[in-house]
Amino acid sequence: MERTFGEIYGILEGDIFKNRIELSHSKVHKPIQAGISGSENEGADSIVISGGYEDDEDYQHTIIYTGHGGRSNNSKIQVTDQTLTRGNKALAISCEKGFPVRVTRGLRTIINNTDIFVYRYDGLYRVDEYWKEKGKSGFIIWRFRLTKIIDEIDVDYIPVLEEPKPIYGKSQRRKVLIQRIVRDTYVSQQVKNLYGYKCQICDAVLETQTGFYAEAAHIRALGKPHNGPDIIENILCLCPNHHVMFDYGMISISNDFQILGLKNTVLSIHKNHNINVDFIKYHREHFYKETL
Repeated sequence: MERTFGEIYGILEGDIFKNRIELSHSKVHKPIQAGISGSENEGADSIVISGGYEDDEDYQHTIIYTGHGGRSNNSKIQVTDQTLTRGNKALAISCEKGFPVRVTRGLRTIINNTDIFVYRYDGLYRVDEYWKEKGKSGFIIWRFRLTKIIDEIDVDYIPVLEEPKPIYGKSQRRKVLIQRIVRDTYVSQQVKNLYGYKCQICDAVLETQTGFYAEAAHIRALGKPHNGPDIIENILCLCPNHHVMFDYGMISISNDFQILGLKNTVLSIHKNHNINVDFIKYHREHFYKETL
């Protein structure tokens, strides 16, 4: 089955669909019932948000989306833990590969003086991050932060996954958009200067034509719902590889500063860098994927 990541030809943002069958026929969101369209191997190409989960938060241009699974029948209430499988894993893949996700909202509206429930296509979003936490009902849920993409993708270059076809002669090329936002503040610069741009995990120092390069990794993520502060106690100086591994939960840090996920590795800490252990605990509990 061909899976398209990006806009569907002929569909405009704001288009209304009467029901899930009509939405499926449009190819905007093919599943009739599932809220996530995707696979564990390819990634997620679309979601529907319609208030089905008690932990969902919708701020229009930012969505804190609850993954699937763990609900009781015909209820928003969680009764078991969610796992990072199926559609949840598909969204995680789209996060890590930078694939755009189509978002459709289910909502009530007035058409011809009649109050009805419809589905509105609301454009492309990117999955900025994902993590696990205890939901309102006390069970583990997976959450995904999606941010609206505004004039960032050329629809002529949307990646499409399909069965490979034999190609003879010159190889075809397809541009794929992969974005990574790296925040750099005055406080972040302080941390980099403290370590001389040396990674606190591997001690690597990267030198470019314009000087040394390192990335500031926030231990407890900034923004809702994590609300981590932009302070020196919440920032690490890392190389790009270990920054990605840390953000995606491939590695984390124990309370005695051992690197979890890497053997015999201890975080280097400057004597003037007081890292807050509470932020480390938060990252370990919400992002670290040790048990997956």
